[in-house]
Amino acid sequence: MNSDLVAGMAALVAADAEPVVLAVRGDVVVVRVGDVVLKAHEAGTDLGALSARLRLAGDPRLGGLLLAPRAAPAVVAGRVVTAWPLGQPVPPRDPDAVPLEEAGAMLAALHRFTAADFAGPLPPSGARPRLERAVRELPRGSAAARRVLRAFATLPPLDTAATTLIHGDWHLGQLVRRDGGWRLIDVDDLGTGDPAWDLARPAALHAAGVLDPELWGRLLDAYLAAGGTGVSPHDPWAELDVPARALVVQMAARALAAAERDGTALTDEQEALIDACGRIISATGIGQRG
Repeated sequence: MNSDLVAGMAALVAADAEPVVLAVRGDVVVVRVGDVVLKAHEAGTDLGALSARLRLAGDPRLGGLLLAPRAAPAVVAGRVVTAWPLGQPVPPRDPDAVPLEEAGAMLAALHRFTAADFAGPLPPSGARPRLERAVRELPRGSAAARRVLRAFATLPPLDTAATTLIHGDWHLGQLVRRDGGWRLIDVDDLGTGDPAWDLARPAALHAAGVLDPELWGRLLDAYLAAGGTGVSPHDPWAELDVPARALVVQMAARALAAAERDGTALTDEQEALIDACGRIISATGIGQRG
């Protein structure tokens, strides 16, 4: 980790600030200084696109859904850095504390917005580039990697014409409690896209046998009860099938990359994602990507 980067991030809050490193994920660094959270985004982050996403996060109409940034982005040691108010995350591995009903209702409310509701063009969601980057960075050579690549080859070309506002990288870890309510964080992929993609990660974990069926059902039921338009109440998997398969591939690829980078073994949950890639291959055959 770059100590100069961390010090420069902290200096955005106060010259004598003592930062606490909260997370390091690849080259993304998150630190806390008092009640401020600072994030150094991935190298090569598009400052213009991120700035447009931050403007959306600060739109008063989305104030009950998205955590608003504290300031415009800055550049520190060549990295784009954003500042956010501190929030309380969802307690890890505590099913009784997970706000599933609130989360489903929030997603439904977010998906009521379209590009037509905002002045100027909106950036497309980063969901598709995130998937393709995960596959591009997948270490080659192992049987598991070949299985992930074959599962990726079954995916059809992904729709880029949707105009619904979506989070783009939604999961329960993207929720924090602030000002008496839950807010969505990490707007790096916020933009227009297929709303089914915001349900794709929990759907993928459910399909892989990682997410408890009751928890998945509560989330999906809450989304539909709140008027969510991303999936059909009669057959939600008609819309979820391709995005969920894509997220299985993405999560499996990232798990293999992280295991090689950190020199660690896959967890049981990550092994389940690799197995799910095998089931995707068996169920769909190996197609050609367009």
